[in-house]
Amino acid sequence: MKILVTGGAGFIGSAVVRLAIARGHAVVNVDALTYAACLDNVASVASSPLYAFEQADIRDGAAIAAILDRHQPDAVMHLAAESHVDRSIDGPGVFIETNVMGTYQMLQAARQYWEGRGRPESFRFHHISTDEVFGSLPHDPSVKFTEDTPYDPRSPYSASKAGSDHLVRAWHETYGLPVVLTNCSNNYGPFHFPEKLIPVIILNALAGKTLPIYGDGSNIRDWLYVEDHADALLTVVEKGQVGRSYNIGGENERTNLELVRTLCAILDRKQPKASGSYADQITFVTDRPGHDARYAIDPTRIRAELGWRPSVTVEEGLERTVDWYLAHESWWRPLQERDGVGKRLGVKA
Repeated sequence: MKILVTGGAGFIGSAVVRLAIARGHAVVNVDALTYAACLDNVASVASSPLYAFEQADIRDGAAIAAILDRHQPDAVMHLAAESHVDRSIDGPGVFIETNVMGTYQMLQAARQYWEGRGRPESFRFHHISTDEVFGSLPHDPSVKFTEDTPYDPRSPYSASKAGSDHLVRAWHETYGLPVVLTNCSNNYGPFHFPEKLIPVIILNALAGKTLPIYGDGSNIRDWLYVEDHADALLTVVEKGQVGRSYNIGGENERTNLELVRTLCAILDRKQPKASGSYADQITFVTDRPGHDARYAIDPTRIRAELGWRPSVTVEEGLERTVDWYLAHESWWRPLQERDGVGKRLGVKA
């Protein structure tokens, strides 16, 4: 296949780009190169004859239409989005512009392209979303998000993603655009932007700074290793049923406090302090407004219909992630220091 990936210089998008090329797909990476993007994320495949890069903003419908016409992809995987909850609370406007209006422009350009090619049945528009659109779950392990869970977004970020999900479904029902949708749990792993929870904890620990945890640390998340997510996304774009949505989870629920303590224990082994534990740096801070108590994915549909399930446990994935950050200071240091990222609390979880 030839796949156009929006946001392919970001965290999840770059994992998709790297894996798709490793599997022999041609990839057109479309990215506006905003603050959270980094072309170093795809440096390992940039010289491949299967790779092409186009710098463009998804809000620019004419630019997207021209890129589609120029490259003639078989599928669009739409990952480009503003995704940091704290930033959405501080400044919601850009989330509406990018996540809602940007998705509208992508859908319009994709529809025009698809219709211009004679509406091929093989074309796919794959919209990648989040479990946060479903709202908050109780601390009851028997209750999880399914594809039929009603939407109940609680932050400007999740509301903007919910809006984009609804637009994608509407373009399928109204215009027949062949779409698939996925909603994933919290991702982590190599190339994770330094303002997110796990990188913040690793890098603050190494710097001797406090390890900030919202509230009492009891909020629960289902953690998904990013390379597992990339594998799931390619599975869905290749095999998913048109008009269908698939929830993708790591089956690795942990409280934020458990997660941070696990990271501290790994760092204690791999790069011990002169005295004490990194856990001594844990500090509880004022909770985020509207902080969802728990997210958990029921992955029955993607497992039963497409045969996919995660391969990496959270313990194994965190070990790999810590190893990667210890070995790649040249990647994270410049990102941490630019655009005031290092000054932000950055506990998106």
